[in-house]
This record gives sequence, C-alpha cells and structure tokens, in this order.
Amino acid sequence: MNTKRSLRRQNKIHSSTGDMLVKIFAITFIGLIAIVCLYPLLIVLAGSFTDNFATTQKGFSIIPRLYTIEDLHNNLKPRVGISLDTYKYLFIDKESRTGIFRSYLVTIGITVVGTLGAMIVTSMISFALSIKDLKYRNAISFFCNFTIIFSAGLIPWYIVCRNFYHLGDTYAALVLPSMFSVWNMFLLRTYFNSVPISLYESAKLDGANWYQIWWKIALPLNKTAMLTVGMMYTLAYWNEWWNALMFIDDRKKRPLQFILYNVMSKITAVSSGKIPQGANIKLPTETMKMAVTIITIGPIIFLYPFVQKYFVDGIMTGAVKE
Repeated sequence: MNTKRSLRRQNKIHSSTGDMLVKIFAITFIGLIAIVCLYPLLIVLAGSFTDNFATTQKGFSIIPRLYTIEDLHNNLKPRVGISLDTYKYLFIDKESRTGIFRSYLVTIGITVVGTLGAMIVTSMISFALSIKDLKYRNAISFFCNFTIIFSAGLIPWYIVCRNFYHLGDTYAALVLPSMFSVWNMFLLRTYFNSVPISLYESAKLDGANWYQIWWKIALPLNKTAMLTVGMMYTLAYWNEWWNALMFIDDRKKRPLQFILYNVMSKITAVSSGKIPQGANIKLPTETMKMAVTIITIGPIIFLYPFVQKYFVDGIMTGAVKE
C-alpha cells in the first residue's frame, strides 16, 4: 500500500509557483471576458422587463425597474420590479400573437429543412471537389469561386427566381435561394482534403461506392466541420427576412424575422412622429427593441449548449496517417 502511494507521489506532476500564477491569471482573464460578453445580454434581458417610462427617463439597467410619471413629479427613484407591458403587446393582442406564433413555426420549418438540404448539397459538392481524380474538378472550382468575386446583381437574381424558378409566394422561396454557400463549400472542402485518400481506396477495395464513402467515412470523420458549417446555415435561415421581403405576399408564410421587422418599423414610425394627427398610440418603443431581441435570439441561445460539446471532438479520430 505504501509502495502504491509513493509511486503516485512520484508520478504526480508538481506545478511551480510560476505555473500557478499563470493559471490564476488565465482563469481571471477568461472570467472577465465572460462577464464582459454576458453583461450586454443581461442588459437586453432586463430591459425587456423594464417599464418603458423608466427606460426613457433613467436609461437601461441590469435590474428591471418600474417608474411612473407620478414618481417623476414626486422626485422618487425607480423601484425594482418587472413590467410585462412589452410582452403583453406582442403576445396578448390576438392578431400579433397569432402572427408571431405562426411565424415561429414557419421559421423553425425553413431552418430545419433548409439546414438539412444545405448540408447535403454543400457536403456532397465539397466531398466531390476534394477528390483529385474528379473530372473537370478545376473548372467547377473556378466557376464556384467566380460567383464570390462577381455577381449579376439584384434585379437579374430576382427575375430568375421569380419568373424562371417560380418561387413567388411559396415556402421554397425561403429555402432554395440560400441553400448553397460557396464560402461554406470551400471551408468544408478544406476539411475533406485532410482525410487520407487511403481510407477511400481501402473502402473501394471492399466494394463501397462513392456515395457510401461520402456517407460512412467522409462525414463521420468531419463531424466537427459539419456542425460548424451547419450552425452557419442554421443562423442564416433563422435570421432570414430578405427573401420574405422579396417573394412572400401571404402573411401566413412570413418568417419570424420579417414579422419582427414590421413590428420595429411600426415602433420607429410612432417614435419618429409619423402617425396621423389625433391618434392616441402609446407603445413601449424602447423596451420593444429589447423584447424583440430576446424573442429572436432565445431559441438559438438554448441551442448552443447542446451543440458546443461536439466542437471539441477530434476531426481525424480513428483515421490512419500517411
């Protein structure tokens, strides 16, 4: 027993004072960066639950506050409290509530379908271009790279999508135009290039075709890259509003970002005074911006913890070296 303890003590790595100081400094520095990054989010969250009059008179705070005109006349300070006026405007009003809930479903649908479709298309093209024996490989790469540098412009793009592809006022208009990104394709191709070609050759000797190699070898070995690119596509589809502005006329097909864009446009019109004379409209203009931000980024924030653990996985786990 004593022998085992002595061996453990010998094998234990002793940290010097300098190493401990560096470790303490690193932890403190990273903790401060985390606080700096978290502070704006707490400001936005507290601002969405703060009374709009308190925000306009006293500014934003990390703690939700209540403040009225009577408190201002009596020279009283804002008191701690939660105001749900902004969320009542967004969710209690029947028309606004129905529109937001429906747009949530539309956004979730196009995000799931669009991300899956985009990852299939992007990964297949990236895998094909990573194979050096592919015919016309350089020509295909050149045409893809050419679209990054030069673009036909907005009007030709709109005419092609609207008249030739008939994407007007359809859910496909929210998915297809953003399904392929050349930048993501080249990023993913870089990871596919790092996979040893001997893995593909051994799979071909075992009778696998290129589709099986792509599905059973290339994708599992590049899980981290797939998740990274998939998160980019997810954020792009979740924040989609431009295609809805261009193609969607039916209100039932509009995504969340477009609905919130319209809400913010109304808020801007009210706050700038662009309303009919005599109209008595009182809207939580400042806190509405905070609430819209929380509604928009909330699901994405909850998604990150479930995906983040995969980013630390090794890319080439179990692969052979050349």
